[in-house]
Amino acid sequence: MKRRRGPAARGARPLLLLLLPVQAALMIGVGRLVTGPAAHHWPLEAEDGAPRALAEHRDAPVLTAVSEWLSALGSTQVVVGLTIVALLALLGLPRIGLLGLPRTALRREALFLAVAVAAQSAVFVLVTAFVERPRPDLPRLDAAPPTSSFPSGHVGASLALYGGLAVIAALRLRGPWRPAVTAALLLVPPAVGLARVYRGMHFPSDVAGGLLNGAATLLIVSAVFLHGHRSAPRPDRGRLSDGPHLPAPAPAPAADSPGGRTVLVVRHPFGCPDDLAERLRTVLDGHGHTHREQRWIRTTAERPAGALAEELAARRPALVVACGGDGTLRACAEVLAGTGIPLAVVPCGTGNLLARNLGLPLDPEAALEASLAGDSHPIDVGRVRGDGLAPTRFTVMAGIGFDAAMVKDASPRLKSRLGWAAYVLSALRHLRDPSVRLTIRVDGVRPRRRRARMVVIGNVGTLQGGLPLLPGARPDSGHLDVVLFDPRGPGGWLAAAAHLLSRVMRRHPTTPAGAAGTEAGGALEYFTATRVDVRCARPQPRELDGDPAADGTRLTAWVEPGALRVQLPRTTAVREGEEEEQHGNSPTRTAAPQRAR
Repeated sequence: MKRRRGPAARGARPLLLLLLPVQAALMIGVGRLVTGPAAHHWPLEAEDGAPRALAEHRDAPVLTAVSEWLSALGSTQVVVGLTIVALLALLGLPRIGLLGLPRTALRREALFLAVAVAAQSAVFVLVTAFVERPRPDLPRLDAAPPTSSFPSGHVGASLALYGGLAVIAALRLRGPWRPAVTAALLLVPPAVGLARVYRGMHFPSDVAGGLLNGAATLLIVSAVFLHGHRSAPRPDRGRLSDGPHLPAPAPAPAADSPGGRTVLVVRHPFGCPDDLAERLRTVLDGHGHTHREQRWIRTTAERPAGALAEELAARRPALVVACGGDGTLRACAEVLAGTGIPLAVVPCGTGNLLARNLGLPLDPEAALEASLAGDSHPIDVGRVRGDGLAPTRFTVMAGIGFDAAMVKDASPRLKSRLGWAAYVLSALRHLRDPSVRLTIRVDGVRPRRRRARMVVIGNVGTLQGGLPLLPGARPDSGHLDVVLFDPRGPGGWLAAAAHLLSRVMRRHPTTPAGAAGTEAGGALEYFTATRVDVRCARPQPRELDGDPAADGTRLTAWVEPGALRVQLPRTTAVREGEEEEQHGNSPTRTAAPQRAR
């Protein structure tokens, strides 16, 4: 009989991370041995000939170009950028079944990769502080960083990243892709090492040290996060995720005549093609809204809500259904806020962040089915204005800086093919954008001077892949949550990524609603406010709910509490009641909206 590991054994696994200091000490010992007593013995005394022999072939342009490309694969900028891309892909992109990956977020695998890359870097920096080894005495093709030649940082980082991805591929990929992808990833680190020797940056023993450092890190971190764990993916179709804290449902104002039981359906023609529209018609008909009572409105680039405003002026419908992405929902909310007419959200866009944060299924038919069977709830909306930006509402987030540049430069063609992953590729082009000086004024208090790469003002807080950028944000809290993002250097990016990823691994966020302060070594600074004013020293890109807005220096946002009624599944309210009873609270009591500062 196979013996199962108990909770004590599982709880002891994190203690294995204490082996990382031991690994660093051993690497320091090996480095001192390489640069000390063993330096004058074979094979170390002869290894100087390897880079010199390879340098004789530098007159071949093809070899030099290939070595430059391979060396770049292990550079800090590329490793950090690809690590962030891989983390986001593991958290969300597998939903489309890429290369046979399970159709669910691989959170444990993402944490494994992030910790492996960060831990390898930490050990490398510590070892180079105690080991001094000059680089080969010959012309070098790359700029030499001020660190010891032992161990190779490029090789160690590439093994942590590409080797970590190979481990994930071997464990989680299905079908004929698995051996090919795994082998290709494992070949990258030694190829990087060979390129570094060719370019005069390292001795062979430095490459061996980098491989040893990366391999030891992967062994320790995989034992903590992957050993003994099996993925149990569940289909995403029709799934109701844990929803936000929402007030108890209240009956919406009755539809006045003329209009009766009329349903206005706002449809994005690309997000909701004809075949999907027909299936949604059938769902509406099954809930008593006949084809005769349905009035369909097509959106255009110039009119993202179509003729919704004109239709509302002519009749008061019983319901408005928005079939599109966050941009379509924002345009509909602009018209519906304050009217009391409920809105049903049908996610048909790239990000669908509002649907994700409201706990709706991401399948359009399942979302509409669940919403029509549920109740209407009031949620907050944000309102924003600025220089060159007329007052307008948003339901998800407004941003200025890095995130807006990412949205602005995302290729429409890639968005149609890759979905939100197109934003990740766009973000890579802006990783080195400088931060900007700004002042932020919260609820009329004295302005604070800061530097930041971006400022995000959120009505909700979770991004794709369940990434809680604003973990305290709730759509019924009566306030907005704000984050200033300013990582300093590669270490700051890794610290911020690891901090955000650790939140994903926790079922419930640790940051309570209304909390403020700094996290991740100052890379993230949080505020809550009913009104916030941001002024930048120079014009910056701006975005509203994933749509680019005109560049400017100012962004002023305030909250309109409970201004929009949204149809939500009853499952969310039932689950919340059960959780509150488990904590000894009354569902009726906790159903009241939070108005925390």
